[in-house]
Amino acid sequence: MDERNHDDAPERSRPSRREVLAAGLGSALLMGAGPAQEERRAMITRPIPRTGEQLPVIGLGTWQTFNVGTDPKERAPLREVLKRFLELGGRVIDSSPMYDRAELVVGDLLAELGQAQTPFLASKVWTMGRAEGEQQMRTSIQRMGRGRMDLMQVHNLVDVRTHLATLREWQEAGRIRYIGVTHYLPSAFDALEKLIREETLDFVQLPYSIAQRDVESRLLPLCVDQRVAVIVMSPFEQGGLFQKVRGKPLPPWAAEFDCGNWAQYFLKFILGHPAVTCPIPATSNPKHLEDNVKAGFGRLPDEKTRAKMVKHLGL
Repeated sequence: MDERNHDDAPERSRPSRREVLAAGLGSALLMGAGPAQEERRAMITRPIPRTGEQLPVIGLGTWQTFNVGTDPKERAPLREVLKRFLELGGRVIDSSPMYDRAELVVGDLLAELGQAQTPFLASKVWTMGRAEGEQQMRTSIQRMGRGRMDLMQVHNLVDVRTHLATLREWQEAGRIRYIGVTHYLPSAFDALEKLIREETLDFVQLPYSIAQRDVESRLLPLCVDQRVAVIVMSPFEQGGLFQKVRGKPLPPWAAEFDCGNWAQYFLKFILGHPAVTCPIPATSNPKHLEDNVKAGFGRLPDEKTRAKMVKHLGL
């Protein structure tokens, strides 16, 4: 099943990002570049609406990028990605049993780093039937969290009512802290809306980017009304946004919201919407990880500036 829901794609399928980001370096305002940047000592956080727990606004996805074997050479850049992510203040790490070995790799590397308790871990249940769902979640919790999991989500709404019933029981028993649902297709937005209205959910994960803004009309306002946290998948449109701006410099006014490259431009646009809790771009490249995380520092664009950002790209 092709989910198409996290970014970046692996390096072999996304050849142009380094060049694209380089186009914005001339006007980059990176942490430590000047007095204003020196004041940016911590990543912005936003509260989970139902509890008030604060989460850093840039997370880390694992689709494709963390699906590697046991070869230390394969795992080395991912270990550095996790290390830098946590050092820079990130916490939310999202995975799924659908991503093959990704959960296991995350768990192994966090254990190596001695950071098994630091992140906010999120995974998913993606199967049919209660018994199968329970077994899959037990496996995910052991592989990724070494016995703990902060958020468990029903992946792509597969057998959603069955699994939500289980998740509520597990939440009440303290086996997981938060529950949610996900889907990557706009065709599922009606079903997502119905669930948000009818169920008490802590999180919803959905696709949102500067190029795909369908969720702005109904789902994001509804999440605010229903006190549901929003995790954003596909913030870069599987790398497609970088192709749109390839070879183009950042507009000079991007400096007004502390934007140093195109990755930050796209992520800060998303974070400019107050309903968003945390986008989860994925990468196996430590440099790209730093580019992404720094979008969570400094100023964010207001609504007028966000409209200007869309117009600038002709979207």
